[in-house]
Amino acid sequence: MNDAGAPAFKAAAWSAVGRARPHESATLHVLGQATYTDDIAETAGTLHAALGLSAKPHANILGIDLAPVRAARGVVSVLTVKDIPGTNDCGPIIHDDPILADGKVEYVGQPIFIVVADTHDNARRAARLAKVEYEELPAILTPQEAHAAKSYVVPPMRLARGDAETAFANAPHKVAGKLYVGGQEQFYLEGQIAYAIPGEDNGMLVQCSTQHPSEMQHVVAHALGLHSHHVVVECRRMGGGFGGKESQSALWAAAAAIAAAKLKRPVKLRADRDDDMLVTGKRHCFYYEYEVGYDASGRILAAKVDMVSRAGFSADLSGPVATRAVCHYDNAYYLSDVDIRAACGKTNTQSNTAFRGFGGPQGAIAMEYVLDEIARNLQVDALDIRKINFYGKTERNVTPYGQAVVDNVIHELVAELETSSEYRARRAAIAAFNAGSPVLKKGLALTPVKFGIAFNVTHLNQAGALVHVYVDGSIMVNHGGTEMGQGINTKVMQVVAHELGVDMDHVRATATNTSKVANTSATAASTGADLNGKAAQDAARQIRERLAAFAANEYGGEVADVRFAADTVFVNGMEVPFPALVQKAYLARVQLWSDGFYATPGLSWDAKTMNGRPFSYFAYGAAVSEVVVDTLTGEWKLLRADALYDAGNSLNPAIDIGQVEGAFIQGMGWLTTEELWWNPGGKLMTHAPSTYKIPGVSDCPQDFRVRLFENRNVEDSIHRSKAVGEPPLLLPFSVFFAIRDAISSVGGHSVNPPLNAPATSEEILDAIAFVEAAAARRA
Repeated sequence: MNDAGAPAFKAAAWSAVGRARPHESATLHVLGQATYTDDIAETAGTLHAALGLSAKPHANILGIDLAPVRAARGVVSVLTVKDIPGTNDCGPIIHDDPILADGKVEYVGQPIFIVVADTHDNARRAARLAKVEYEELPAILTPQEAHAAKSYVVPPMRLARGDAETAFANAPHKVAGKLYVGGQEQFYLEGQIAYAIPGEDNGMLVQCSTQHPSEMQHVVAHALGLHSHHVVVECRRMGGGFGGKESQSALWAAAAAIAAAKLKRPVKLRADRDDDMLVTGKRHCFYYEYEVGYDASGRILAAKVDMVSRAGFSADLSGPVATRAVCHYDNAYYLSDVDIRAACGKTNTQSNTAFRGFGGPQGAIAMEYVLDEIARNLQVDALDIRKINFYGKTERNVTPYGQAVVDNVIHELVAELETSSEYRARRAAIAAFNAGSPVLKKGLALTPVKFGIAFNVTHLNQAGALVHVYVDGSIMVNHGGTEMGQGINTKVMQVVAHELGVDMDHVRATATNTSKVANTSATAASTGADLNGKAAQDAARQIRERLAAFAANEYGGEVADVRFAADTVFVNGMEVPFPALVQKAYLARVQLWSDGFYATPGLSWDAKTMNGRPFSYFAYGAAVSEVVVDTLTGEWKLLRADALYDAGNSLNPAIDIGQVEGAFIQGMGWLTTEELWWNPGGKLMTHAPSTYKIPGVSDCPQDFRVRLFENRNVEDSIHRSKAVGEPPLLLPFSVFFAIRDAISSVGGHSVNPPLNAPATSEEILDAIAFVEAAAARRA
């Protein structure tokens, strides 16, 4: 500090984190200058590939005539499983997922061969000319059928605490029922794509739209029979991922690389939207059978649930998805005696995979459905039933899997939202409206979220980063996370800028590349900024400490007193521009680059007992939704939504609020309009925008109020922030239960509507008819 104290004040007031900054590629996005994989300039001699797909859900391949394909215009080569030099597998955990079918197909859309041609269109047209002779086999298409046949991709799992059977038998009140919640297509704007460029000495560069470059590196290396060091995978950005490019980009990367290695020419494989949706897996649909016992106040005494997902034909990530569903069945509620069973049904459909929330939404919605029923049975507001079951602060605060909830803010957060949304007054106003409106009925619901943050496989909770400071004072950061529009690069750049005391404009993030940061985890499980931000901070801190030591030696004073802020180094009463110090340090041979690493501490998980501390912390939130339903057509509209989300000490409030808004609408689509439908022959018929309805601008509420809850993470996360990728997707539970509330009003809230998700107009009309009939019988 100098005599006037100005430098210290200037340094203390400055910050690069916690500020609302635009996305680092925002300008490029708006101007159409952001480079995606398909925008990369094609190398001379580039060929284009397409996949030949199965027309049967389960069949032996008796014969295949590829002569018409080879004779088609522009075709250079046709490759089958025999042309794979290494391992024919792209399964992320269990090796049961072939790149190309080998003698048998297990779903409509499974790739059988690769066509390589001079143009994309010629390859696609040729792929349709193959003549395949099948011997059809029995097919299982639904999770219920799989459960009945005991057809699973991994062994069923069970989490039990206490004695649910006895507690249920002794409970004064009981509720039991069934629920079906459908799956969801990721519907990223940029489809699956890989561009493989062969290099010298068996080298292979794969430009790939993927959330997991390291896994793509492993899969490609195994498929080519090479070492990982032969393969470099790079991804600058994705046009959306949502989990669909975590493991399932592997098929496309491997197919492109196999063709490129075989032909010694660059090969691009870009999936058409229809092919993409036919081939790739989606969010798992779930079927539930539940039994819950409760007391006169609505407090849950025993909870039993048997849930089965549609896993598809191979394991993929279904096991971890089911595990997270089991661990999120409690949502924000203490359950003393539970028996939670989950199975991953093997079906002859696309192998389902990660999707934003990764099983957490499917687990939590079942409990919310039960609480909604309890409230109606007791004729009590559902919010009051939810409150009475919340986790406590010091008691009733241990999850069924044994983790103590030490950061619980759900009481304060819900209370704040209840007040700011005028929940009680609106509830009374809606009751008055419905009493005088025979056709249009309004509904209201407030639902909470408690979501665990970390990969539920402990070793994946690690990340690395590289930070380079150049002689002019500019900075480049490379980390293991991938940018899919969620702003991870922006947040990591802010972290590095803050650590080195420079404006964010002086920092640049480069493409994720397996030759720079090795052995990275997928950008998934909402851990991207947590893990990679910490790793980049570690790298930047090492550089800062070297510069601080040099500055103290050069200008005098104590190392501990050197401060970096506002593009300035404050040392011994002097203000030295950051670039000037860097230039001096370079001449003095100070290392100006560093690697960083981070591993989340304190995690543990026993997969056999389903017990431990799988999560670093919990993110919380709540939302209130008001809808109006036309009881004659089943149409509905979201009139107003209020969301309050706990992002901790937000790194970037603008990005975080945008993430909450996007997750809300995406989750609303899952629960209301996005219906996947397979015909009796096992073909997915909703495989294009013309048949699959994602929410549009007109579906967003005119009154949409999103705020961040003032909080600070109790765990030592990056700047005490909290994850914001997946948890907000559970906020639109409030939309689904507001629709159910409106339907319930048809029968005077005396009947529980049997509403499945998605709550399409047809589903709504069926539920209304049930309520009307049940109410008439009671009358």
